[in-house]
Parts: sequence; C-alpha cells; structure tokens
Amino acid sequence: MTRLVQVAVAGDVTEAEELQGLLDAAGIESHLEPAVEHDPAVPDDLPLKVLVAEGDVDDARDAIEALSENEDENAE
Repeated sequence: MTRLVQVAVAGDVTEAEELQGLLDAAGIESHLEPAVEHDPAVPDDLPLKVLVAEGDVDDARDAIEALSENEDENAE
C-alpha cells in the first residue's frame, strides 16, 4: 500500500475541493480526511487534510504553490 502524505490543510470543504481539483488537473490523485476530531454538535465544515501518495508530494506542493501565486497575482 502506498503511504499517504499531507501536503496541505484546507480551511473548509470548498477550499479542499478546490485543491483536489487542482491536483486532479495536474494528474495527482488526492484524498481528504478531517484535520481535527469531529464533534457531532459542530457543523461539518471543518478543516481537512489534503493527502497524496508519497511519490507525488513534490509535484503536489509545486501545483499548490502555483495556485497560490496565481491567486496573489489576481488579487493585485
């Protein structure tokens, strides 16, 4: 089994899905899992870990960094 490694923490489901879409477009399979313990009394929009296969970590981080740079340029 391939070991999964965390490459980011998304603040909510929307951000996590955006990161997953970016990674998917780069040909990198990703998985999500809760970043914190889930309290049933709290809404489900919790931070999520974005995980990729150990061999894809560098490419995934490069793809996420490129997204961050594009967002910074668009904000100017």
